[in-house]
Amino acid sequence: MIARSASIRAFTRRDGVRLVAIGLLIIVALGAILAIDVLPSPIGGTNGIVDGVATVDIRAPRALTYTSSVATEERRNEASQQVAPQYNFSADRASALADQQLNAFDTTVSPVDAAFAAVLDDATRQAALRAAISSLSTNAQNTLAGLSQVDWAGLRSEMTHVLGSTEGLEVRDTLLADVRGSLPNRIDSRFSADERALAGEILSPLVIANSTYDAAATQRAQEDAANRVDPVQFAVRKGEVLVSRGQPIDALAQEKLAAYGLLDPQPDPARAAGWLLLAALTVVLLLAWIWRFRPQIWHRTSALLLIALVLIVSTVAYKATGDRSVLPYVVPGAAVGLLLAVLLDAGAALIVTGMLALIGGAIVGSVGFAMYILLGGMAGIVVIRRGERLTHFVQAAIAIAIANVVVVSIFTLLGDGDATGLAELAGAGLASAVGSGLAAVGSFLLVGNLFGITTSFQLLELANPSQPLLRRLLLETPGTYHHSLMVGNLAERAAEAIGGDPLLVRVASYYHDVGKLSNPVAFIENQADGQNVHDELTPEESAQLVKSHVAAGIDLAYEYKLPRPIIAFIPQHHGTALMSYFYARAKEQAVADSGLRPDTPAARDVAAAVDERKFRHAGPKPQSREAAILMLSDSVEASVRSLRQPDEAQIRAMVGQIIRERLEDGQFDECDLTLRDLDKIREAFVAQLLGMYHRRIEYPQNKIVELESRRAASGGGTAS
Repeated sequence: MIARSASIRAFTRRDGVRLVAIGLLIIVALGAILAIDVLPSPIGGTNGIVDGVATVDIRAPRALTYTSSVATEERRNEASQQVAPQYNFSADRASALADQQLNAFDTTVSPVDAAFAAVLDDATRQAALRAAISSLSTNAQNTLAGLSQVDWAGLRSEMTHVLGSTEGLEVRDTLLADVRGSLPNRIDSRFSADERALAGEILSPLVIANSTYDAAATQRAQEDAANRVDPVQFAVRKGEVLVSRGQPIDALAQEKLAAYGLLDPQPDPARAAGWLLLAALTVVLLLAWIWRFRPQIWHRTSALLLIALVLIVSTVAYKATGDRSVLPYVVPGAAVGLLLAVLLDAGAALIVTGMLALIGGAIVGSVGFAMYILLGGMAGIVVIRRGERLTHFVQAAIAIAIANVVVVSIFTLLGDGDATGLAELAGAGLASAVGSGLAAVGSFLLVGNLFGITTSFQLLELANPSQPLLRRLLLETPGTYHHSLMVGNLAERAAEAIGGDPLLVRVASYYHDVGKLSNPVAFIENQADGQNVHDELTPEESAQLVKSHVAAGIDLAYEYKLPRPIIAFIPQHHGTALMSYFYARAKEQAVADSGLRPDTPAARDVAAAVDERKFRHAGPKPQSREAAILMLSDSVEASVRSLRQPDEAQIRAMVGQIIRERLEDGQFDECDLTLRDLDKIREAFVAQLLGMYHRRIEYPQNKIVELESRRAASGGGTAS
């Protein structure tokens, strides 16, 4: 049965061994690359710090958010220092002190009041006034002695008011001298300067502090202010400069370096486990997808190793540049998709590009960068096709460039980027696109040869008629050469119909019968004189002679250094098919040798006893759709050529019969060919054969005579 679905294909022990071997190789390699910064290198000594000064720009190996105790302590100290000194002032205490000092004022000025109240002559009153308040200066005493009773009454009232208002407010002990010095200025301006100075001298000793410095309250306020400061956190981006070259390593810089373990490197098992899990999940899902949907790649160790190589190399590139802001965008990561699309297929290229985008995004720490890798790679894969021409790579590079610029523009508009940043990223995207195209063109031939993968350029070169082996085929076996060309035309059209590889199957068709060079006349297309060597051989000898061209073809292909994928078509194009003509002759000969009548049961038993295995090719059966197409094309071309009048009905019947016989014989059991594919192949064959064997125009008799005359005159030629 050929319509075998990948969903029901059993996972064998061999598949398990392959998964473990290839999977472990890639997981370990990717895990080691991704976790390379788990143990950061120390930067002390001559490599980074000398005499407490950075000798290079020290950058953050990864993004990190950490709480800075140094910065927090600095801010708390600043907040504490901004707290004003605390005093023990209270309104009640100030009011009581004001009353007390007003009473003291009355006591102080009572001698002055008594002098003005007594009946004294002017000289005696002035002498009494000068002696009333002994603490006054001479100028103040003279001013007091010169006052009238009315002037004193006004000044006394003003002093009572000023003393009460002053003591009613906070008077700090630290500012007491300033308050006392400002008393003359508080006296109403209607009084003279001498009178205000007199009032100041009288009130100055009476003004006392009602608020003293409270050390305990001040300390509590400072502590509260410091506690209100939130811990300071720094969010450092990967690649950000922690310490600039020439900068002293102060406490804050030392704390930054210690947060990254750059001063005292310690292993980070949690981070290493995270990277290893990412590598394992990515690789397992990738290999599972290949096993499920691309069995032809799964069973090719070289193809799996190629995928492993491009993944590992790309990861190294992104890891090496991931701590820079622009450099990761310059990496030609889209070359991975181009290489795999050309060497394997577009589906595998797309899934590997997707996995690489996840890894790159995790390394750089940006969803935008993951989309940059994915969409740029997809654009290249869509445009590159099979990479049969150099222009395909140029077109792919242009598509990648457009996708890259659009992606960075989108995330700049969605984020907080500026025009300068957009210009830098757009330039990096263009450089990446050009680099991807150049890397793909420059490496896919080398990589293809290294991993045994035939490239389209190699196939185009092999299809050139000037190739030495094709040249030999043309000169030594012209019939086989013509047959191979016809088979190539049929196979190419059938491959196009089912989405196969037309170029591969066409080139394989050209070389599938090169083994006939070892004995050209053993094959009817090369028997120009009508003599058939098989008429003189037994059926068994004929079968062995025909089968030998397969082994001879393989030897000749290796001698001419044909690619292995092309050599694989040589035995597979016959598979284990039965050489029915020689098998039928052998049965007839066995019956004839027995002397029995052909239509008797005994004769049929004799015919059945002929060993069928001697008349089957050694195989293997076709392992790919292209090999199955070549098998059918080979049989169809030879069979239809034998028809006397190949009209559409006969061609369609012959094609259907050959496909049915190969299907019933189990020749397609080992390739992914479906019944729908066979229907498309049949219609492609019929359409191609009808074009090859079109009916010729029946010219009138006089026209035929004219054409024959022209041909005779020109020395040959045909008209149709």
